[in-house]
Amino acid sequence: CRSSAVHYVRVSEYDLVVVGAGLAGLTAGMYAARFGLKTLILEQMAAGGQVLNVEKIENYPGFPQGISGFDLGPLVQEQAEAAGAEFAMHTASALAVNGDERTVHCDGADYSASAVVIATGSSFRTLGVPGEAEFVGRGVSHCASCDAPFFIGKDVCVIGGGDSALDEAAVLAQQVGHVLLIHRGPNFRAQHIAVERLSGLSNVEVEFNTQVLAIEGDQSVSGVRVQSDGSQRLQDVSGVFVFVGLEPNTAFVQGVVDLDGAGHVVVDERLQSSVPGVFAAGDLRQHSVAQLAAAAGDGATVAVNVFRYLRGG
Repeated sequence: CRSSAVHYVRVSEYDLVVVGAGLAGLTAGMYAARFGLKTLILEQMAAGGQVLNVEKIENYPGFPQGISGFDLGPLVQEQAEAAGAEFAMHTASALAVNGDERTVHCDGADYSASAVVIATGSSFRTLGVPGEAEFVGRGVSHCASCDAPFFIGKDVCVIGGGDSALDEAAVLAQQVGHVLLIHRGPNFRAQHIAVERLSGLSNVEVEFNTQVLAIEGDQSVSGVRVQSDGSQRLQDVSGVFVFVGLEPNTAFVQGVVDLDGAGHVVVDERLQSSVPGVFAAGDLRQHSVAQLAAAAGDGATVAVNVFRYLRGG
């Protein structure tokens, strides 16, 4: 989308454009700049991506006491900038390939380079139930550390059964009155340490094999309608925190590179897509394990392979 109110420019002197400044994109940009590649990192919001919302990261190497995403993201950005990577705040809307030139179309600018790394990460998957979209910001949230202060002493529910759901439930339990954790399956998918931590919290209740049918309320959330064992009930809660997985942010490259059935970029062992010179790193690539350490590894791997590609190796 190009606004007539924005001066439209064309920039074409880059070796590499990295789209996305999450951990994968920042690491790719840092490594590429250290290889001497003229590198630009594009991000539509603050550098760091989804990691900025994580209150405490306990499984990232080098931080035995853990580190907040709010601290980790800027540290990696600082490294990338120190290496020589440039940053620009834009939203990518399309990718075009013309011969040896790859062009990222953005809001108000085109950025062209010999290679592109797609590292736009993922967005939170929604439940798709009535009331969910209506109450976003009015009781429905995807960030416990951001919004827990609005629910001090109140009852909330967390929906999901993976690491994010359990970790965020533990964060909420420190401030809210009661947490109801609802999971549609019979068992958690989370790591053992997350399950153990949750089991020691007296104000957390878990319901398995339970499906959320709707989120209800007036000016704000007042409850969730759930179904289990064939019967329905309305559970009174003031907040609903949804953590039911992620969806790759790849709409802007649809029809340009091959995507799998879930929308992930199909890559080879070099993390190169179906289009030569277009690579992918992080959560949005096929077969990603969606872990921060893996995202950083992807960033390093893809930068090495971009360098080899540009060198003709």
